[in-house]
Amino acid sequence: MKTFIPILLLLLLASCTQTKKNNKLLDEKIARIENGLQPNLQIKGDSIPNYNIEERLKELGIPGVSIAVINNGEIEWAKGYGMADSLENRSVTSETMFLAGSISKPVAALRAHQLAEQKLINLDSNVNNYLSSWKLPENSFTEKEKVTTRRILNHTAGLTVWGFPGYDKGDAIPSVADVLDGKGNTDSVRVYKEPGESWMYSGGGYTIMQLMITDVEEKPFAEIMQSNVLDPMGMTLSTFENPLPQKFHSIAATGYRASGEEVEGKWPIYPETAAAGLWTTPSQLILWAKEIQKIQQSQLDGLLKTETVNEMLTAGMNGHGLGPGVNEYTYGHGGADEGFRARLVAWKEHPVAVVIMVNSDNGSIIQEILLSLAKEYNLPGIDPKTRVVKTQTEEQLKRFVGKYNFPELGDSEIRIKNNALEVSANFLDDPILILPESDSIFFDKTDGEYFTFIINEGKAQSIKVQRFNATRIE
Repeated sequence: MKTFIPILLLLLLASCTQTKKNNKLLDEKIARIENGLQPNLQIKGDSIPNYNIEERLKELGIPGVSIAVINNGEIEWAKGYGMADSLENRSVTSETMFLAGSISKPVAALRAHQLAEQKLINLDSNVNNYLSSWKLPENSFTEKEKVTTRRILNHTAGLTVWGFPGYDKGDAIPSVADVLDGKGNTDSVRVYKEPGESWMYSGGGYTIMQLMITDVEEKPFAEIMQSNVLDPMGMTLSTFENPLPQKFHSIAATGYRASGEEVEGKWPIYPETAAAGLWTTPSQLILWAKEIQKIQQSQLDGLLKTETVNEMLTAGMNGHGLGPGVNEYTYGHGGADEGFRARLVAWKEHPVAVVIMVNSDNGSIIQEILLSLAKEYNLPGIDPKTRVVKTQTEEQLKRFVGKYNFPELGDSEIRIKNNALEVSANFLDDPILILPESDSIFFDKTDGEYFTFIINEGKAQSIKVQRFNATRIE
């Protein structure tokens, strides 16, 4: 006995020493990530700065951010930075709740997959077979092909309404059926092309799925999700309830516009909860990634069957699975509600996942954090935008000077500035400086967005930017 006690003390001392060492290594890892943020746009030949996360929040005018990281099946660290509410002087912590935006979709999708496994629905049957309180109007586009749950999940159902702006406190909140019939603040959700023909993102589709689940189970959607999805995954402090219940108000982040102005009523209200209404924290939301990643990487059944998860994570049109987006190395989703931005990324072949949430319309810091984190954990699939500048003479730049009209937006003017081109317009908050990458292709110096010019007879005649086209008028 006298020998045993000293050995036990030595073992306890060794264990404490190892714990301190591990904590020190983790603190050093977090510090490298916090001080290693990099710009998403990197121009070849320019030096690449490293940013500190707290300083970067102030530079970008973003009140707060919260991060959670899973490594080897456990939350390795979670931390908040900045302010949850500036006027209340309330800091972001790992327990601060945020709106998840469209990350609500893959979480909601999990219940649809459960119902399919229980044979209460068939993913390939007409959703009208399961809708009782409202029906999706049939039209010429649905004569041969039908809107199915599978097509809703991967955005190939041919449905309108890509997203929702939410409602302010005090607004009349429409029912889900009224939202679908265009009696809220968005157009009606209808079939506008043949289902299965092509891909088009539709939050309206997920709102139909929300009503379908409610009709099948004859219970409120938030209650269904809490008992069947959130609680079983450990997301007990998350909710699909909208408006947000009073008991959560003291830990909810206030949403802010990119200008720094507070969102009306502190946060929006979303009756379209499956599409955009989940309230959660990064530490809670990452439990979805933990569950799906465990099933995917172990090929053992969990909250869903292995074959269901494998199918869910198979990329279809436009790289979308049956709920999450799917890339070569990762799967996950982004989120954008009024005053909030978020992103969830889980790696297929690495036991790592991350959730980042901010309380601002400006979510640019999210990618900068991801770049730092991917570098620290040596993870593939997170890369910056890279651009190359091909300098043009003033004579060459003169080809683009003039006025251009964007039919959907209005007039814009281009002039030469600092050996580049400056684009100004009433529909822009500030002028944009664009740099040449080739003879007729320029890019936005702040975000890398391409401006493609069509040149005829030595002068630019039109511009293409994203889906917008402009024609020279002077």
